[in-house]
Amino acid sequence: MKPQTQPDRPGSVPGLRERKKARTKAAIQREAVRLFRERGYAATTVEQVAEAAEVAPSTVFRYFATKQDLVFSREYDLPFAAMFQAQSPELTTIEAERQTIRSMLEDISAQELALQRERWVLIVSEPELWGASLGDVTQSMRVLSEQVAKRAGRDPRDAMVRAYTGAVFGVLLQVSLEWAEDPDLDFAAALDEALACLEGLRPSPPVPPR
Repeated sequence: MKPQTQPDRPGSVPGLRERKKARTKAAIQREAVRLFRERGYAATTVEQVAEAAEVAPSTVFRYFATKQDLVFSREYDLPFAAMFQAQSPELTTIEAERQTIRSMLEDISAQELALQRERWVLIVSEPELWGASLGDVTQSMRVLSEQVAKRAGRDPRDAMVRAYTGAVFGVLLQVSLEWAEDPDLDFAAALDEALACLEGLRPSPPVPPR
């Protein structure tokens, strides 16, 4: 009798089925980004992406609801939120931020990091994608604001939280633009160094009234 496959539990090592899904999804996105870079985003069809990835078009849409989703990815928002809140309360906000980003980048393979850079180069070079990226950035900024506010015990609309979130994303954008122009840039090191300059901007818990 064939043994039954046990469903993956949250926090457990992914099972064979989940690893296969992850590989299929990565392969589809990798081929999509390659074709978009070679032929242009508008000129490339989902059918061509499916053929290159050796899957059916329906499989592409199973993992990516729209053509734009082949480029944009928010899969890191939830892991970031969990890791950020798990950082030691003794760390300042920016220290917790830097530690979280360092940990996440350390877990990304060289191949995945190269794909992320290709995605970013594609977004910067394609006006349609550059405009559409605003929604992706807005969602990620909202996640960061909520997590910073939660850690500091402040409202997400607090001026300090807004200033901090804007500063972090300004740094991230600047380093990412430099990375798009310079493939030899050590993205992780450059980002960490730039974020360290924000150490003075700390959304600490509000001081209770006397």
